[in-house]
Amino acid sequence: MPTFTALTTLAGRKPAYALGDAMERLTPEPTGVGVFELEDGSGLWEVGGYFEEAPDETALAVLAASMGAKDFVVSELPETDWVAHVRRELSPVAAGRFFVYGSHDADKVPPDCEPLLIEAAMAFGTGHHGTTLGCLRALDRLAEAGMVGRNVADIGCGTAVLAMAAARIWPNAVLASDIDEVAVDVARANAAANDLSDRVICVEAAGFDHPELSAKAPFDLIFANILKGPLVALAPDMAAALAPKGMAILSGILNEQAQDVIDVYAASGINLVHKEMIGDWTTLTVQKMP
Repeated sequence: MPTFTALTTLAGRKPAYALGDAMERLTPEPTGVGVFELEDGSGLWEVGGYFEEAPDETALAVLAASMGAKDFVVSELPETDWVAHVRRELSPVAAGRFFVYGSHDADKVPPDCEPLLIEAAMAFGTGHHGTTLGCLRALDRLAEAGMVGRNVADIGCGTAVLAMAAARIWPNAVLASDIDEVAVDVARANAAANDLSDRVICVEAAGFDHPELSAKAPFDLIFANILKGPLVALAPDMAAALAPKGMAILSGILNEQAQDVIDVYAASGINLVHKEMIGDWTTLTVQKMP
């Protein structure tokens, strides 16, 4: 069965979500609608829908005009086995001592690494993106410098690859949280697949708002691989959750956004220790002042 997409962009969060809501009421109905802020600093939002039959392009044109959006671009997607496609496209990733791979590449795991199994169907957070890769490299650098994380949290954990990496090399359990229920389920499944269910504790939470996170604070290391906006909003809570001299690894930051994040965290008493750029993305290692 063919799948159709209809995509547009417009300025502003409120009109973007209003347009997304309006798309839900179209006939034929979309099977899903997404609303996302573009990460290029333009202030634009993308609104898109998936359809199992060709959408009503006249209705889409009326919606776009009424909301001040660009004309929808409608495309028909070829039938694709996406898991098989991802498996072909995603090769294993080495990041310092860590080796991130799918089960289809189990025969490629080298003997002298810390292996992290992430299935192809759960491709977000596999290490191929510059943000995840940067965080794994930052963790490897801290461990090389002699750090032993005794109390670690992964905020916005996604696949929990970062939490699992910390649990691989350090003895204590790691708390992994995400605001999305599905992500938490994925994180738990990945922890089980890596025999880390007893070492990676996954909870559903917005930021640090969870009893287990509150009970475990202060942390000596916190991962937050999210986006600039949530990172900036999280700075005061991060300062409260970090132990004196505690470290944080921050990513999901476009290169041109990095200085803003550095300045906000410095104002909260958390100073830059290391910065790495990979492609368009920057990863920051920061430390709370004693």
